[in-house]
Amino acid sequence: MSNQSSGGQPPTGADHFSRSGFIFAAIGSAVGLGNMWKFPYITGKYGGAAFFLLFVIFLVLVGLPVLLAEMTIGRGGRGSAYTSFRNLSKVKVWGTFGFLAILGAFMILSFYGVVAGWTLHYAFLSFTGSLFSSSDYGGTFASFSGSYVPVFWLLVVMVLTGWVVARGISGGIEKFNKILIPALLVILLVLMGRALTLPGAMEGVRFFLKPDFSKLTAESALVALGHAFFSLSLGMGTMLTYGAYVDRRQSLGGAAAAIGLGDLFYALLAGMIIFPTSAAFALKADQGPSLIFVVLPAAFGAMPYGTFFGGLFFVLLAIAALTSAVSLLEVPVIYAMEKWKLARTKAAWGTAALIFLVGIPSALSVGGPLSRFTLGGKTYFDLLDFAASNVLLPVGGLVVTLFTGYAWKKAGEEAGLTGPLYRIWLFVLRYVAPVMILLIFLYSLGLFG
Repeated sequence: MSNQSSGGQPPTGADHFSRSGFIFAAIGSAVGLGNMWKFPYITGKYGGAAFFLLFVIFLVLVGLPVLLAEMTIGRGGRGSAYTSFRNLSKVKVWGTFGFLAILGAFMILSFYGVVAGWTLHYAFLSFTGSLFSSSDYGGTFASFSGSYVPVFWLLVVMVLTGWVVARGISGGIEKFNKILIPALLVILLVLMGRALTLPGAMEGVRFFLKPDFSKLTAESALVALGHAFFSLSLGMGTMLTYGAYVDRRQSLGGAAAAIGLGDLFYALLAGMIIFPTSAAFALKADQGPSLIFVVLPAAFGAMPYGTFFGGLFFVLLAIAALTSAVSLLEVPVIYAMEKWKLARTKAAWGTAALIFLVGIPSALSVGGPLSRFTLGGKTYFDLLDFAASNVLLPVGGLVVTLFTGYAWKKAGEEAGLTGPLYRIWLFVLRYVAPVMILLIFLYSLGLFG
């Protein structure tokens, strides 16, 4: 393999993103459930506006340089995470590290698809009004998650995701995101308008936008750093894979900036929905997944036209989940196409089916029939989450920074950076980002805090 910036054809020949299509798809990958429930939850827990400010700083200083590096490897290598590293280096171990990103995306989708299915189920319950027929929202969620119904919704998610990916890059992934990302924005704005007009909503706005630096701790800084990194879908091969389909004429630096702004904007709008709504109904916004599936349904049930707005909210979550699921599925699909010379349709449906089978135990282990089977106190769902999020993703991100910073000498040329900008980028990738990612890794393992 040659150590060069190939800049050749995308891995599937003529099928590639348009300039705007790549931006929409990448924003769709970045804007997932993490923006909608994890970001408000950790912001509420770790200091409100002061935490949000830290998140923005880390997003710019660490997240965007690593994002640019990952997309650059993809466009330079023109293949899967495994193939791109192999195409750009004679050292075979880099390809092995690339395979870890593929494995991470596969594992993540197997349990992420379960949560995506929850959002579809709750959207259905909201629009039919059955979600609000009882005030015992905790009991409703426990009854649902403890049954076999989540398996059906996981199947729905994987069928939808497989269908999009099977249709290709321009005809499937790009069109899907060009429809759903603007729809996501419209729904966010409608829900934000409803939230801001609730009595007492301004107290939530002040909490979100008025910094109180006395609430910041070393732990909150580490959490902000971790979320800035993972909210951009870094370390899991999605941005690298999407980069393989980017035209040589597209500015990767400009694309990285647009993706970062889009991710930040959607997180900001999510906060402007969650915190005003929580304040209006005297709810706590620091309760994790229960905030979405237990606490907020109570708020929607109490507000005028709550059935409609509750339904919109869960449609919003479902869209965010599905756009990310599509990017995750593409990572192992392109590898399957390269490895076994499969047509895209067969690779997409075959991979989706395999992920569905692997995900069934996850669907049944969150309060369900398999929840009593644990290892080290963790259910099957928790084990996959821990292994992928706390081990494979940090390792994947670290590999990207070290490869671009040290091993691949033509990274700046492929990224389109020269002069001071290139030197700053290289400094971040060599000295800043690896230390930051190592801190995230140690903290997530409970070895540092």
